[in-house]
Amino acid sequence: MADVAHRAGVSTATVSRCVNAPARVQPETRERIEAAIRDLGYSPNFGARALAARRTDTIGAIIPTLDNSVFARGLQAFQTALVEHGMTLLLASSSYRPDLEEAQIRTLVARGADGLLLIGHERDPALYDFLALHRVPVLVAWVHDPAAPRPSVGFDNKAAMEAMTSAVLDRGHVRLATISGHTRFNDRTRDRVAGVRAAMAARGLDPAALAVVETPYGIETGAQAMAELMARDPRPTAVICGNDLLGMGALRQARAMGLRVPGDVSITGFDDMELSTVADPPLATVAIPHARMGTTAAAMLTGMVRDGTRPDSVALPCEILLRASLGPAPLSPA
Repeated sequence: MADVAHRAGVSTATVSRCVNAPARVQPETRERIEAAIRDLGYSPNFGARALAARRTDTIGAIIPTLDNSVFARGLQAFQTALVEHGMTLLLASSSYRPDLEEAQIRTLVARGADGLLLIGHERDPALYDFLALHRVPVLVAWVHDPAAPRPSVGFDNKAAMEAMTSAVLDRGHVRLATISGHTRFNDRTRDRVAGVRAAMAARGLDPAALAVVETPYGIETGAQAMAELMARDPRPTAVICGNDLLGMGALRQARAMGLRVPGDVSITGFDDMELSTVADPPLATVAIPHARMGTTAAAMLTGMVRDGTRPDSVALPCEILLRASLGPAPLSPA
C-alpha cells in the first residue's frame, strides 16, 4: 500500500479509502491510485483487512434461479450500487429449494458475509434465529410486507396481480385461468394467485372457479400448462400467467393449437422481461421496478451493516402494461 501511495502521490489512508469506498475519493485521485495499483500489481490482503475492520465488506445474495433473467436486472443494479459503497457481492442460487437455500445461508455466514439479501420472506423461522444469533442483518427483496418482522424492499405481489386481473375483467372476461409457479415455499407466487382471486371476488365472481395449474417456471412448462387448460370444457377466455416465461409458453401453445391471441383467448404475464416485447403478439404484463429495487436494496443493506440501522420497508410501484395479447372476451369462446 505504501508503494501505491508513493507512486500515486497520496497518503496510504487515501489508498485505503479508494480501495474500500471509491465513491469517497475524487475521480482524478482515484484514477491515479487505480493506475498505480495496476502498474504495481497490488492486491489488498483480504484476511488482514477483515481482521482489522471486524467485517469483510461482503454482502451475500441468494436468488431462486439463474436459469432466466427474471432476477438479473435487479441483481445487476444491486451489485453496481454495492461497488459504489465499497462492498463486494457473493451470489448463490437455490433452485427454489429451501434445503439448498438453508445450506447457502449457513455457508455465506461462515465465510464472513456482513449481510444477506434474500428473496421473499418465507423460510424456516430457525434460519432467522440463526442469523440473529450471528448478528447478520437480513434484507428481503421482491416483496413488500410492512407487517413482516424484517425490512423489505419490493412490491406488493398480490396488489400488482389484482390490478392486472382487473384489467382483464374490464374487457369482459369471466372465465379465467392462471398458470402459476409452485406456491409451496414461495410467498411471491402464492400472493399473485391470491391477487387474481381477490379481483374476481371484487367483481362478484366466484374465486373458487379459477382454474389454476402450478408448474416450474419455463417456456416449455408454460406451453404444457396451456395445453392442459385448453383441454377443459369450457375453455377459459383469459389465461393470467405468474411470469413472462410461462406467458411466452402459453402464447406458443395457443399458436400451435390454431387459437388466435387475443381473438380466441387472451394471455398475460408478469415481470416485463425483454422477451415479452418481441412476442407475437407482444405480451401484456406487469412491469417490475428491478433497477430501482436493486439500487435501493444496496443502500439499505449497507446502512444496516455499517451503522446498525433497521430501515423502514420500502414499497415500490409496479406498472400494468396493456399490450396486444390482451383483448376483449370473445363473443363465442373457442
